[in-house]
Amino acid sequence: MARVRIDLDRVAGHVDRRIFGGFIEHLGRCIYGGIFDEGSPLSDARGFRTDVMQAVEGLNIPILRWPGGNFVSGYDWTDGIGPQDQRPRRPELAWHSVESNRFGTDEFIEYCRAIGAQPYICVNMGTGTMDQARAWVEYCNGTGDTYWANQRRANGHDEPYNVRYWGLGNEMYGAWQIGALAAEDYVKKAIEFAKVMIWTDPSIELVGCGLSGWSEWDWTVLNGLAKHVRYHSIHIYTGSEDHYETVFSPHKAERAIRLCAAMIERVRYDQGIEHDLTIAYDEWNVWFRQRAAASRLEERYTLTDALTIAGYLNAFIRQCEALGMANQAQLVNVIAPIFTSPDGLFKQTIYYPFALLAAAIQPVALNTWVDSPTHVLSGDTIRPGDEGPYDLLDVSATRDEARERLTLSLVNRSAIDDLETTIDVLQGIPAQQIELNDVTGPDVSATNDITHPDTVTIHTRTLTHNGGPLTLTIPAHTHQVLQLRLSED
Repeated sequence: MARVRIDLDRVAGHVDRRIFGGFIEHLGRCIYGGIFDEGSPLSDARGFRTDVMQAVEGLNIPILRWPGGNFVSGYDWTDGIGPQDQRPRRPELAWHSVESNRFGTDEFIEYCRAIGAQPYICVNMGTGTMDQARAWVEYCNGTGDTYWANQRRANGHDEPYNVRYWGLGNEMYGAWQIGALAAEDYVKKAIEFAKVMIWTDPSIELVGCGLSGWSEWDWTVLNGLAKHVRYHSIHIYTGSEDHYETVFSPHKAERAIRLCAAMIERVRYDQGIEHDLTIAYDEWNVWFRQRAAASRLEERYTLTDALTIAGYLNAFIRQCEALGMANQAQLVNVIAPIFTSPDGLFKQTIYYPFALLAAAIQPVALNTWVDSPTHVLSGDTIRPGDEGPYDLLDVSATRDEARERLTLSLVNRSAIDDLETTIDVLQGIPAQQIELNDVTGPDVSATNDITHPDTVTIHTRTLTHNGGPLTLTIPAHTHQVLQLRLSED
């Protein structure tokens, strides 16, 4: 038996829809053969796969990060503009491939417009220079009679792109990154990049390169860059072969957000910073199977992974006051919810919880009280502090501003046991017909493929509720989204 209690007045914060952001990188088949597939009968005149666009639109992505990722630290953005047939082919060192440059800045902006997403560009702080970063801002956003703004116009784009979000490098702390730096050196370099980029367009908002959210790197970077940036990034991926270790792993992300938020609060207080400064969790996902570049990182996801994605999103909702945006990595083929072949695509298990919540989320997050059976993790791979106990029922709750609608996201993380659950809203739940949407499958190892695309999918059913507390049974290994009316018709 599990119990959930909700008070509509206990507001946790306001949810920024940018937590449902996406990410694409020049890696494997994410772009080439994924969103962009020239010559395919499934592509339009621009080279965009129309079946992929339709699937992406189902995710309601408000912001899209590009071009990396590790790729960006060796990328010269000027290779990717102008006539496509004249663009140079370059060796690509991050993922040991060849970059054709047929998809560049103009194609990225066009794709963002096609799917209704705001563009978020990460600049090269590896081999790149501050002048190249400044010029990129001018090319995208320049309105005057200047060289790079005129280059954009010459390439057929008279109006500025007005790219608002710019990342100051990617994972510059890592030995795998071209041009990796110590934290102090990154801060010195990033400040100079930030100055010329903001002087070029004062309206842009910059993202500083964070690590786990609570490391010494994060502390040094926050102290050094807080006056220049509006966001501090976090990258954490989780997952293992163990079902319970995986479905409880979003608690690591939630802890990272809490600790990073505390660091931000201290830095803002110490330095008297008045502008908003929040977290950009701009790479996140379940990722542990396909780690080698030769695999093209084409992770195949299970129902366990889908429940974990729901748990991440629940955590983002609970911590919404600290979180300005999040970008699931990545969008197509590479550790992605959408998987293509030359003849079509299928939606991986992780597609469905994301799509459900992105469509159903309300703007006001509520604190919830949950009493649930628990589970404790054990084994040599579990670090002290990560054992739990964890509630088997994971919950987030949001309502609209008018207090007329309530959305509940409920994850039964048990692999075997159904959970009879009572939901009590202090202000009452009126009688109504309730539509329940479940993401589930036959067992936690269930997966989708091109011939069995719906092994894990959304199942819709209707529940008659007579008013007062709501009692229902949440099946084992199921993510359930309910939308309730909060007032009588």
